Parts: sequence; C-alpha cells; structure tokens
Amino acid sequence: MLKYITNVLKGAAMGAADVVPGVSGGTIALITGIYEELVDSIKSIDAQAVKLLFKEGVKSFWQHINGWFLVSVFAGVFLSVFSLAKILETLLSTYPVMVWSFFFGLIIASAITILKKIKKWELSKVIAVIAGTIVAYFVTVLTPAQTPETWWFVMFSGALAICAMILPGISGAFILLLLGKYAYIIGAISQFDITIIAIFGVGAIIGILSFSNLLSYLLHRFHDITISVLAGFMIGSLNKVWPWKETVETYVNRHGEIVPLVEKNVGPNAYEQITESPSFWGYAILFAVIGFMIIWGFEFFAKKLTK
Repeated sequence: MLKYITNVLKGAAMGAADVVPGVSGGTIALITGIYEELVDSIKSIDAQAVKLLFKEGVKSFWQHINGWFLVSVFAGVFLSVFSLAKILETLLSTYPVMVWSFFFGLIIASAITILKKIKKWELSKVIAVIAGTIVAYFVTVLTPAQTPETWWFVMFSGALAICAMILPGISGAFILLLLGKYAYIIGAISQFDITIIAIFGVGAIIGILSFSNLLSYLLHRFHDITISVLAGFMIGSLNKVWPWKETVETYVNRHGEIVPLVEKNVGPNAYEQITESPSFWGYAILFAVIGFMIIWGFEFFAKKLTK
C-alpha cells in the first residue's frame, strides 16, 4: 500500500511540473526512479494486452499492463494538474522572477542527477549530451505560434504535448506554448471545460501509446546514449526558464489581453532598466537554491524508498 501512495506522490510531482512551460514531468519521473517502469508500462498497452483481456480476463490484462502502478501514478498527475493549474497561472503572472528562478534551480539539479546515472563516460555520450543541449536550445528559441482552436488541432496538441511530457527536459507545457495553446488548455482545465479537456485527452492517449514504444526501445537498446541525450535536453531547456526577460513582441489572446509572444533573455540590471521594475536578484538566487535542494531531496528520499 505504501508503494502505491508513494507513486501517487511522485505522480503529483510530475503533474505539478507538467503545467509549467520549461519543466518536464519526465524529469521528475527520472529522478524519482519510476521513469523506465512508466515507459515500459505504457508501452505494454498493446494488441497483446487486448488479446489477454478477451482470452484470459481482466486479471491477466491488468498484470500485463502493470495496472496498479499506472493508476497510482496518473491519479497523482491528474490530481496535481487540476488542483495546481490555477495556482501556477496566478504565481507566474504575479511573481514571475521568483517562479522561473525556482524552476531554473530545479532543472540544473535534475540535469546533474541524470548525468550521474551514466556509469561510464565515453566520447559518444559526451557528443549525445551536446547534441541534446543544442536541439533543446533551438526548440526554446522558436517563436510561439498563433494556431486554430478547432477540435483536430486541440487533439494534435494533446498528442504532441504528451510525447514531450515523458521526455525529461522538454516540457509538454512548453510545446503547448510553442503551438499557441498553453493559455487555452490551462484555461480549459481551470474552468473545467469538459469538451476541450476530453478532446485534448484523446490526443494525449494516442500520442503516449505510440511514442512510448519508440522510447522504450531506445532505453533498452541504447540506454546510456538515450540518457545522455535526455540530460542534454534538460540543459538546453535552461534558456527557456531564465528569470529575466525582455518582451520583444506581443499579441492579443482570445480574452483580449496583451501577452508576450517573443522574449529574449537579459541580465538583472538590464531587466530593471527595461521594465522599470526591481530584478529581485536576491530572491531569485534564494528560490533557485530552494529548487536545487528540492531535487536533491527527491533523489535522497527516492533512494531510501527504493531500499
């Protein structure tokens, strides 16, 4: 029973990360030790599972897909997403520097934690880290798009975002931001718009079932190289969560509000001059350290729970 409660808490941490652009639920899954089991369990929902359901019954099907593990983890994810969406939306608009600094610390500690999982360093793994970093960096500098709100695009967004969600370092929320659907989906969740949530959910199910097979194959056949690339993704994503930004271009969202479309990173002093607002650099360092220590705490307690 304790194992499932622990999985719910780990899922809740994943859900909290998933609603923030730049922070990945896959990162949390990796550092809490459930990542590979999660990917393999999702992958097991296949044609063989369906055959077992009809030939041998629910019990065999449930064991094949590691059902209780999936239920406990995703119960935590959904509970966290629905409870924290509104809170994080408010915090990001009210205390952006402190919140992004916190996530910056989270990601730095997460990248270090993941790199420690590579037992033997070789040139190929160093290249993999560099390649992952470059790819993630260029993803973060892409300009978020303005896109349609039709059902098929919402479903497509769900499929793409869920694939990113289980990749450490690449946030599903950030992919939604690039697709111009972050505020739209967060708004639907906070307002509990069943239609939009259901369409998005169908896309997410399709995406995660198809993508998990590829990811599972890579983890089993090329484990250290895959981990190296994923760590690189996390390092590259730091560009997105830098706390001090200058708004270069804006657009009007569906609520008639003027929101940033293109931003560039600046230093604390430049931020104060541009925005005529305090940089809160002292608080930024404090919250980055807190984020860093939380990840180390996760790793410490995950090891204890595993033992």
